[in-house]
Amino acid sequence: MTSQLRELRSLPISERVQLVEDLWDSIAQDASEIILAQDQIDLLDKRLDALDKDPSAGTPWEIAKQRIIASL
Repeated sequence: MTSQLRELRSLPISERVQLVEDLWDSIAQDASEIILAQDQIDLLDKRLDALDKDPSAGTPWEIAKQRIIASL
């Protein structure tokens, strides 16, 4: 483990969560620079097509989020 990581792990959880949020926000701002592999693009297109064909087959984000949290 690097000394930087050890230092970050010593921060209170609330500060570490804020750092993760800030880091994620910075990634989202640069999202146009993210390059997907062709197989990733194909998979996303396939999933979008399936959702277009049957919108009721998907799970709303709030329900999916609750399931994820409950599984932790």
